[in-house]
Amino acid sequence: MMSSSSTTTTTTEHPLVQKRLECLEELNKSTSTMEDGTYCPGTFDGWLCWPNTPAGTAAFAPCPEFVTGFDPARYAHKECSSDGVWYKHPLTNKTWSNYTTCVNYDDFEWRQQVNLIYETGYSISLIAILLSLVILGYFRSLKCSRITLHMNLFSSFAANNSLWLLWYRVVLGSPEVLEQNEAGCVVLHLVLHYFLLTNYAWMLCEGFYLHTVLVAAFVSEKKLVKWLIWLGWGAPAIVIVQYGLLRGLHGDETDTVQCWANETSYTNILVAPVVISMLLNLLFLCNIVRVLLLKLKAPAGPQGGGPSRTVLQAFRATLLLVPLLGLQYILTPFRPAPGHPWERVYETVSAFTASFQGLCVASLFCFFNGEVMAQVKRKWRTLFFRPRANSYTATQVSSAGNGSSVDDDNHNERLELVTRTQAVTHQEDAKESLIHHETIADNMNPSTSTTANGGSHKVTFTSNTNPLPPSPRDDHL
Repeated sequence: MMSSSSTTTTTTEHPLVQKRLECLEELNKSTSTMEDGTYCPGTFDGWLCWPNTPAGTAAFAPCPEFVTGFDPARYAHKECSSDGVWYKHPLTNKTWSNYTTCVNYDDFEWRQQVNLIYETGYSISLIAILLSLVILGYFRSLKCSRITLHMNLFSSFAANNSLWLLWYRVVLGSPEVLEQNEAGCVVLHLVLHYFLLTNYAWMLCEGFYLHTVLVAAFVSEKKLVKWLIWLGWGAPAIVIVQYGLLRGLHGDETDTVQCWANETSYTNILVAPVVISMLLNLLFLCNIVRVLLLKLKAPAGPQGGGPSRTVLQAFRATLLLVPLLGLQYILTPFRPAPGHPWERVYETVSAFTASFQGLCVASLFCFFNGEVMAQVKRKWRTLFFRPRANSYTATQVSSAGNGSSVDDDNHNERLELVTRTQAVTHQEDAKESLIHHETIADNMNPSTSTTANGGSHKVTFTSNTNPLPPSPRDDHL
């Protein structure tokens, strides 16, 4: 009873243990029917079961389908030498089965190129997303409900892209990790797909917010943003917990191997909310277009009519963004079968649309946003395009105060500036002297009227035909 219980427990721990037990049972049955002669004894090499093979021949078996990169339509082989000993690899001096024929090198190179597209796209998108977060977080004048939603969307994309890069480097780039199928890589798979769901959940929040603000005139944006934050981060968590429990507890052997990297029927649990969020966004946008058309056609009221410029900009950005997001999920029902001529086209398009989503989001919501670019340009002009005269004067004052030496070029420029200043000063003194003399002349001859122009100032003296007699105070003086 104890051995039976332990065998059952071990079998459920790893599916290859069951294959090994089945192999040993088949070999025991075939031993009794063997003919006389020299044979290589049957064995299980960890992947496949090799029967008793006559000396000087080779045994063939279909390539294991559970190994990533192997083509099940191909065959592996194991050579039996003339003395009845399995072939040993010269480098390791251990019994060796030839699985090199299981790899389709053309297909392998193409899939390597697809993985390179994913890694490149996720890296570029991550840089763009992080730059957008820095820009939106730096300018306080941009703080509003809409920008808050954008920053949450960018944060979900940054986490998702980082985890995808980690997945391709650590898991898919290491066959040993896939074969061991430890709990760490399974947790990484779940966290990765959680943030993937948050991307589309926050896109739904963007569409719902825009629809609510435009259609519902009186709404508390603070309360609305709080509910959307719960929806954007909380709803995907509920979905991913259900997905993990169902696949981990009720999935068969093929559902729980290789760090859950292979697609199964449980993948539909993740695809369904993505498709629903995209359909809802399309419905929101259709209704937004209808409301905008009505407002544009309606006559302007006393306070002005039609949608605001901010709403129109957000609407255009969302309208352009929706077709780009989740295109591979829209095409999931039409995915070609393995080996189909359109399979490579489908996988390449999916790689581009999935990996460059972050770049599209950052471009439409930040880099091409008029409000954001206005703030960036204003800051740029402030830092790098200050007036030369102001900075020069500040430098001269600082140099004079510190008693520092000035080179010949700066000395010449300062002499030229002083000379020009003195010339302007002499001109102003001359004009003031002229005005003073004309004033005295007018006092001596009140019948004249003189106008003196000095630069941008105009001084006018008017004469009185009947001057008043001097006051008694003047006579006394």
